[in-house]
Formats: sequence, structure tokens, C-alpha cells
Amino acid sequence: MNRILRYFLLYGLIFLAIMGIFSSLNNPNPKMKPIRYDEFVTALEQGKVENATFQPLQLVYEVKGEMAGYEKGETFVTNIPTNDMDSIGEVVKTTKTEIEILPPKETSAWVSFFTGLVPFIIIIILFFFLLNQSQGGGGGKVMNFGKSKAKLQSDDRKKVRFNDVAGADEEKAELEEVVDFLKDASKFVELGARIPKGILLVGPPGTGKTLLARAVAGESGVPFFSISGSDFVEMFVGVGASRVRDLFENAKKNSPCIIFIDEIDAVGRQRGAGLGGGHDEREQTLNQLLVEMDGFEGNEGIIIVAATNRPDILDPALLRPGRFDRQITVGRPDVKGREAVLKVHARNKPLDDTVDMKALAQRTPGFSGADLENLLNEAALVAARRNKAKIDMSDIDEATDRVIAGPAKTNRVISQKERNIVAFHEAGHVVVGLMLDDAEIVHKVTIVPRGQAGGYAVMLPKEDRYFMTKPELLDKIAGLLGGRVSEEIVLGEVSTGAHNDFQRATGIARSMVTEYGMSDKIGPMQFGQTQGNQVFLGRDFNSDQNYSEAIAYEIDSEMQKIIKEQYERTRKILTENRELLNLIATTLLEVETLDAEQINHLKNHGVLPDRPYENGNGNDDKNAAPSTADTATVETPDTKPGATPDVTGAPSDPSTGDLPREGGATDKTLPPIDEERRD
Repeated sequence: MNRILRYFLLYGLIFLAIMGIFSSLNNPNPKMKPIRYDEFVTALEQGKVENATFQPLQLVYEVKGEMAGYEKGETFVTNIPTNDMDSIGEVVKTTKTEIEILPPKETSAWVSFFTGLVPFIIIIILFFFLLNQSQGGGGGKVMNFGKSKAKLQSDDRKKVRFNDVAGADEEKAELEEVVDFLKDASKFVELGARIPKGILLVGPPGTGKTLLARAVAGESGVPFFSISGSDFVEMFVGVGASRVRDLFENAKKNSPCIIFIDEIDAVGRQRGAGLGGGHDEREQTLNQLLVEMDGFEGNEGIIIVAATNRPDILDPALLRPGRFDRQITVGRPDVKGREAVLKVHARNKPLDDTVDMKALAQRTPGFSGADLENLLNEAALVAARRNKAKIDMSDIDEATDRVIAGPAKTNRVISQKERNIVAFHEAGHVVVGLMLDDAEIVHKVTIVPRGQAGGYAVMLPKEDRYFMTKPELLDKIAGLLGGRVSEEIVLGEVSTGAHNDFQRATGIARSMVTEYGMSDKIGPMQFGQTQGNQVFLGRDFNSDQNYSEAIAYEIDSEMQKIIKEQYERTRKILTENRELLNLIATTLLEVETLDAEQINHLKNHGVLPDRPYENGNGNDDKNAAPSTADTATVETPDTKPGATPDVTGAPSDPSTGDLPREGGATDKTLPPIDEERRD
């Protein structure tokens, strides 16, 4: 605001100065006294007007002169209508007033000049002022459109080291070569080796791509230029290419150095894609970037590190050796990596002795580094809300529930009928998961509403999985159908709560037929162009379907066959285990949340285990008494918003039912095949 105020004051003073000059030129005699027309006529008739000059203007005569009784140099001025000049002439003849008729007044050259110039000056001042505001920031001032917006990080700001990056040991090993080259390139040169000119970090959001780049800069101790891909392209044509040139010129002056381009897909999208593929300005920027990275002029000592989560849309010329020689995939951490990440983010947080990082890492498959950091931060907020000195597992339980599904809707009022629907829906998921050999472990189930979920079951894999077999996928589909089949068997009617289950089950069935070659009738073939389920305008809309209508019919038939077979399989499982289904559902209606220990105890003994249950469902300081209590909940935390199979992701639509009570902590996992996690 201070900068804006200074601009306004400066331009305001300039404007006032110009207007003052104009006013002084237009009114040079400050002793001129204006009088009325009738006063002039009366004074003229009385002979008080000593002399007067008449000068024609538009429709009037301007009269100036001296009058008896005025001081020396003081004059009067008035205007007389042109039609009255005859009567004034008759009066003048009877007096001794000296009269002079002047030709029409000519406008001063200076006055004309400033009169025409002032509007343009005002417009120019406003233009530059607005431009300064819209282009504020480094390199964005007026007349500096072509200057790079890259920020040069000084040594004292490079506080990130490889020790601060956990869960990415292989990725760090790849980048250590870059650090060694920047510190001492002689051992590479002696062996005839060429360090990679560019390194592309590829991976889903939140996995630590930017953090790795900052760690490289911190370890190497060289200048570090950081810029976003969107900072190159501006509304002015040619600005992007100019900024690329300026960026590399500055980098050459500070060589050896690192240039980090975050979200490079904003400027590096493939050219000529048609619809939405880009425009000339963006393509010019990309062309200049290609030339600077590997053109006629060398860039010795300059290493480019870029990050993106959409490598499929980058221009092939950008990815070739000589530009981005090395592509490093930064994935979600495994169980050991998650434990290491949790320990890094727990450095500045006081943890209770009950917190088990290894157990927490096992409960969070599919979480990225950012997810884990957010989880511990939420746990700290929950502990602060509860006025605790340390973070314990109950705080982490509540935090995982909030991260996955949102805060508990403890005040939402629903009917008993909808509570029954939710309870049997979730119980159906649990029973199917318990009875299938390739099912995941039933970790938690709840009918407590959180966010948009009326309730959900959490199914965690026995270990991190990177591949899934056909039986595992079929069990996953059966688990997803368990909620709908349970409603149909027990309640005799179905609800809208299974719509997301169907969406996920259908997606798995389609992938089995069109991608994984798991259809006996169609065979091991792949149909359709898979781009990670992400559309790139122009490329995907212009692509042709690579299979016939007959094959499309066969694909639909095979998908229907898979779904129907698993539906009947699920019906058989629930019918044979109807007693267990009723037991879990009625217990859920009573205690609202069950954990793995409680579920297994119900299965084996028919009753809940005899232990106190801590209320961890949103209300922060109440303890419920045993399993008969209305708010009995679980002690163990569960969680997972990541990419891991979710055999029974038992979601329930908000319309299906939510509980108004304080139920237990909840958890869930995100499957690798299904993009959407369901509650």
C-alpha cells in the first residue's frame, strides 16, 4: 500500500504542476477585476470609465479597461453581448472614454500545446501505473517484461539437506551425482563422462519433488534459480522467449548453478496438439527453452532440474537425451519410507510414548510425504484443541479420520431407518472381506458420518502391494458389492448408498477386460489408449478408437459377466453368514465404530472384547464405558488416503445415512486402481 500511495502522490504532484503552468499562461494578469455588465453600463454612462478595449469573442465582446478610483495597474473585465454593441456605441459618443477595438484574440501557442498534451500525459501516467501494479515483482516492472522472474536463492536460505528428505533413498542416490559434479567435476571429466544436463522429477503431487530439488541446491552450495513454468508466459507476445533467454544469461554469469523449473508442463506441453494444445506465444517460449537447453551455445556448469506430475503431455523434444537426460520417478513411499518420513516430521512435535511410528506407517499405505506431514500437523492441532502437553495415539486417530473423511458430523439428525441402512451396508462390506481368502484385513468400520460419508469400512492390505492378481481383483469387486447385497438381503430394498461402490467395481472390471487381459473370451489384449485417466485436449479428442463396435459389445458383455458373477458370489457369502452379518450390524448400531480387534472378537466369540474404549470421534475429552455404551469407540488408529487396494472400501453416500452420535475414529485406504477413495 505504501508503494501505491507513493505512486499516487508522485503522479498527482506532476499533474498539479502541469495544471499550474497552464493556468498561469491562461491568466497572466492577477490585478484584473471582473465586473457585471450592468455595472459597466452604469459606470460608462456616469463617465467613470477612463479607457476600454473591445475584443470580439464567441457571441460576446470582451471589454477591458481602467476606471476612475482604481489603483495604478488595476483593470476591470466584463463581457458584452454582440447585439448590445450598438447601444453601447451611442453611450460612448456622449462620454470622453477612450475606446479601442481589437481584432479577435489568437490562442497562445503554449496554451494550445499544453491543452492538447495534458490528456495524453494523464493517459500515459495511468497506463504506466496500472502496468506497474499488474507486473509487480521481480523482473516485472515497466519496460522489464522480458526479464526473468527466477528467484536466486542465497546460501543462507538453502537450509534443506538430504537428511531432511526421507522415504526417497533411491531418488537421493540418483541426485548425489549431480551434487558431486557441482562440487568437483574433475573425476567425471577425466573418465570422459558428461553429467546430465537436465533431470526431470516425475511423480504424483506431494511426493517431495520440489523438496528434492531444494536439497540438491542445499547440498551443492551453488546458486539456485527457482521459477514456475507459468512465470514464462505473459500477456505480451514474445515475453516468454525473452524471459527464457534472460534466465539462462543470468545462470551463465553464476555458473556452476542449478535452474529449477517447477510445474514445467505449464510451458513444456507438446506442440501442435490442436484443441487446447497451446498458442504461438507458448510454443515460442518452448522453442527458446529447447534451444537454450541444447543449442549451438553450450551451457557448461548449468544443470536444469524440473518437476511435473503430467509427463505424458510434455513435448518429446524436451524429453530427449541432451536436454532431460535423466528422468527420476518420485513415487509414494513404502512402509519403511513412511516411517522415516513420519520421524522427520515428528522432530519438532512432542509425542507420547504410546505413539508407534512403525504401526502408524503400516496403517497408512498410499500416503505421500505431504499426506503424512499433514496427518501429524492435524494431530498436533487436535492435541492443542484438547489442551494436551503431548500428542498421543488418540489424537493421531482423530487426525487420520479428519484427513480422510473430514470432521465428524455429530449433530446431524437422521432417521432410524437410514441408520439401519448404513449399518447393514457397512456390515456387508466387512463380512465379505472377512470371508474372502485374498481379502485385505478389516481394520475399522464405522457408521459415524464424516464429511460426505454416511459411514465406511477400512480395508488395509497385509503388506504394500505393487501388483494385483486376478483373484485379488475379483475379491475386491465382491467386497465393493457387499454393501448393496446386504441391503437387498436384509432390508428387502436397495438405496443410493452403493453408487460409488458400483462406479469403482465397474472401473475394475473394465480395467480387467481392456487393460489387464483377464477376460477368457477376449483374451490377453489391450483396448483403448490409456493416459493415466487424464485427458489432454487435442491429442485425446482427436484420437481414434482402436477397436470395432463388435469388440466394444464384447467388452461390455464381459464386464457385465464379471459384475454379475461377483454379485451372486457375494449374495452366497452373506446368505451363509447371515448371523454374523446381523451381529456386526446390530453392534454397529449400538457402538457406531468397530476396530479390527473388536470385529475379530465378534466373529470368534459373538461378543465385544472386555476392555475400555476411548471416544475418539470428534468430541475430545469423553470416555465411554464398555461396548454397551452408545458412544463406544476404538483405541487403535487407522488411516489411509493413498494408493493401495481397498478390498472393501465400503462407502456410503451422504443420502444413505449418517449418524448423529459421537462414534469412534475412522479410517480408510485408497486403492491404486481406483482414483477415488470412498468412505
